[in-house]
Amino acid sequence: MPQSKKDTAYQLSLAGFLITILGAVFFSTKAIFVKLAFKSTGVDAVTLLTLRMLFSLPFYLVAARMGSKKESVAALTKKEWLYLILLGIFGYYLSSLFDFIGLQYISAGLERLILFLYPTFSVLINSLVYKAKLNRTQIAALILTYLGIGIAYIGEMKIDTSNPNFYFGSFMIFLCAITYSFYLVGTGRMIPKVGVTRYTAYAMLAATIGIFLHFLFTRNIQEIPFTNTLIWYTIALAIIATVLPSFLMSNGMKMIGSNNVSIIISIGPVSTVIQAHFFLGEPIILPQLIGTILVIIGVLLIGWQSKRSSVEVV
Repeated sequence: MPQSKKDTAYQLSLAGFLITILGAVFFSTKAIFVKLAFKSTGVDAVTLLTLRMLFSLPFYLVAARMGSKKESVAALTKKEWLYLILLGIFGYYLSSLFDFIGLQYISAGLERLILFLYPTFSVLINSLVYKAKLNRTQIAALILTYLGIGIAYIGEMKIDTSNPNFYFGSFMIFLCAITYSFYLVGTGRMIPKVGVTRYTAYAMLAATIGIFLHFLFTRNIQEIPFTNTLIWYTIALAIIATVLPSFLMSNGMKMIGSNNVSIIISIGPVSTVIQAHFFLGEPIILPQLIGTILVIIGVLLIGWQSKRSSVEVV
């Protein structure tokens, strides 16, 4: 029996949902792989980040080549190229660097919670830079989100007071969330001009160049301990936590829209907390659970309000 248009639309929405949720779960494994690599190999953040991008590079080169052939979009101007490069540097070089440094000093669960502030930062950026007015729902969402982070943070402090770099690590993750939010705001404006595949590939390639230059100026390649353990962790970090989720999320955004994606990825902190408990032995404490719930409610409100606003405009 031939499928109706309604059935086809439902299947496409289901496919977009599954792709997005899978991408969110894959992204949430990043902190786990990073913590395991730090613990098992003793490698530093810059070296681990460089190896991650080294193993990711071939996939993005192929994607950039394929995207340039398949996606029929207009050629970019010099200004647009500069904007794309800056977004790549902010989104996957600086934010990843801050993230890897921070993960040396705080738990994976707290890292994901702080990092999950980026949707609220995106709202604030749109409000301050593009003069988008905040309504009551968005303000309430911001309050809930920051309250949740505060509760989780206080709870984490009680079990991690012996770490002298706890506040520094938290600040690094906070910077990661800010830089990544700039990337997200710019992404929504660049994808229609560049195309999903090309944009993702070019942004990652720009970030990779920045990371490689950072490594060459600050590290010695001969000092990298190329053990089997380090290689396998960085391959997993590159493919499972970087390449696959980046394309899954981009395609999910194309299929179901950025507002729906922003709601679905709320599973990220929950996924990380659960994985951190089983793979890293991190305790799940009540303040962390309460904080996680409040953060997710806040992000859901922002996503719901954004979706509602876009429907009203149309």
